[in-house]
Amino acid sequence: MSVDSYDVNVTEDLGEIQLVKIEKRKYWVHDDWYCKYITVKTPGGEYVEFPCYRWVTDDKEIVLRDGKARLPQNDKTRLAKQHRRKELETRQKLYRWKEWHPGFPMSIDANAHKELPRDIQFDSEKGVDFILNYTKAIENLYVNRFMHMFQSSWSDFADFERIFVRISNTISEYVMQHWQEDFMFGYQFLNGCNPVIIKKCTALPEKFPVTHEMVELCLERNLTLEEEIKEGNVYIADYEMLEDVTPNSTDPCTIQYLAAPICLLYKNSENKILPIAIQLGQIPGENNPIFLPSDAKYDWILAKIWVRSSDFHIHQTVTHLLRTHLISEVFGIAMFRQLPAVHPIFKLLIPHVRFTIAINTKAREQLICECGLFDKANATGGGGHVQLVQRAMKDFTYQSMIFPEAIKLREMESQEELPYFFYRDDGMRVWEVVKRFVTDVVNIYYDSDESVQNDEEIQAFVKDVSVFGMQDTENSGFPKTIKTLEKLIEYLTVVIFTASAQHAAVNFGQYDWCSWIPNSPPTMRRPPPTEKGVTTIEFIIESLPDRGRSCWHLGAVWALSQFQENELFLGMYPDEHFIEKPVKQAMARFRKNLDEVASIIKERNKNKKLPYYYFSPDRVPNSVAV
Repeated sequence: MSVDSYDVNVTEDLGEIQLVKIEKRKYWVHDDWYCKYITVKTPGGEYVEFPCYRWVTDDKEIVLRDGKARLPQNDKTRLAKQHRRKELETRQKLYRWKEWHPGFPMSIDANAHKELPRDIQFDSEKGVDFILNYTKAIENLYVNRFMHMFQSSWSDFADFERIFVRISNTISEYVMQHWQEDFMFGYQFLNGCNPVIIKKCTALPEKFPVTHEMVELCLERNLTLEEEIKEGNVYIADYEMLEDVTPNSTDPCTIQYLAAPICLLYKNSENKILPIAIQLGQIPGENNPIFLPSDAKYDWILAKIWVRSSDFHIHQTVTHLLRTHLISEVFGIAMFRQLPAVHPIFKLLIPHVRFTIAINTKAREQLICECGLFDKANATGGGGHVQLVQRAMKDFTYQSMIFPEAIKLREMESQEELPYFFYRDDGMRVWEVVKRFVTDVVNIYYDSDESVQNDEEIQAFVKDVSVFGMQDTENSGFPKTIKTLEKLIEYLTVVIFTASAQHAAVNFGQYDWCSWIPNSPPTMRRPPPTEKGVTTIEFIIESLPDRGRSCWHLGAVWALSQFQENELFLGMYPDEHFIEKPVKQAMARFRKNLDEVASIIKERNKNKKLPYYYFSPDRVPNSVAV
């Protein structure tokens, strides 16, 4: 891992340097070299940069262009055009599409991390060994004495503290103290791990027959339930996607259960979001009662636990895995296949796909594969998570990845109506800063809509994403062509925002919100209640995860919430793929704007018992790498 610099003097006249070629001879020992860049000093005293940032392996050669970014239509010489074509031909042989499961986004054609192209592998495979990391997490959390105690229930809620006291932090402690309270339950729909499910309720669905009489005691404005809905004070969270998903059956000693609840929420006069009705199945009936805050204490607690558990499954599999990890891999593979290193958009996007294909490959190898770690503690393990992704893909749209549009689709854009929706407010700030940066860079290289249309490589990139990566999913809305500067800016903002900010917002809070297990159970060991008035504390404890699954879950959410070693955060670009001064100026403005957002968030969080910092740029890695 040593770093060296070399000076090579050439006496003969080489003329104008068009390309630089690096070759390495293969010796008996494994001696791959990583080349950052080559700088050529001309006889006239000028310096020409040739960025590389690639591994030189075996007997292969690398041919480099100088660092100036060029669109394909701006390359006029046969040599330059030939170099672009050869680079893409080579990459397309290395970066091949493969369908991991039917109905999934396409992934890289590799069964193991070691099979990946060297340039996209982790520096140290040990650092992303899920088995090693989870085991180490369990040891660090001092819960290894419980991790093999499957089928062994805890005694009561307080007993969960036996695996909690050593790992406390501000938010998780607060969750532990307040998780049974309705305000905490409602708050998480806005600013917890999965703030993307709740939406405004404009009409009650027929499958959820809540009446005014049921919830009258919860309403504060002397209005009927219908009037509250018309006033925009009622919200809904529907977990229909979980209906009939097969629960984990990998352990014959423990039957596990899933539910597909619907939850009605009410914005009270203090602008707090509170649950007012919960139905644990999609089909109303005698065996599927609507639970209310006025019900017996343990009936209501168990109903809320079921919603929190269902939320955990949707979060892990759809919000987190599909909508950040898998889609970012699609963007990354298409980028490597269709954009040569000289293309300005390749230079713009390369920091935001760093290690993404590697972490996903490692996950398919160890985490979400058959008999993988995911099966250990999750009720959607054993194949349920695959069913969920397949279902979610049918409704996955490009529009829902445009952050402001996603908020509008849920009718939750009004700050006046929802003043404490920090996920929305901070996300909008970061979205606008990223969009401004993308606009600055795009405008340096494209001067008109026509220049976008004439860029055959960018057109091939978006087509590859839509037709191959997303398998040309019907009604997905992923564009196959881009015809305007505005749409190109939007598209690239989606790519960068998803890989950086959106992933950070739904990933790094997992330990905060899910480490207190009754607040986010990864599995349930008893079926959902079918009648009221029979639930006891003992039944709830028997429903919650056993000691072994609790410990695996704890190790997982802790490991997934850690930053990578030597993490690069949003705005940090140590590899100088761009050499042009205007781009470097744009990067400086980008960092300045990000710092301003971080300051606003820091000031807002002062003295808050529940600070919200997941979108703070100094906590947002450039890419999906964990």
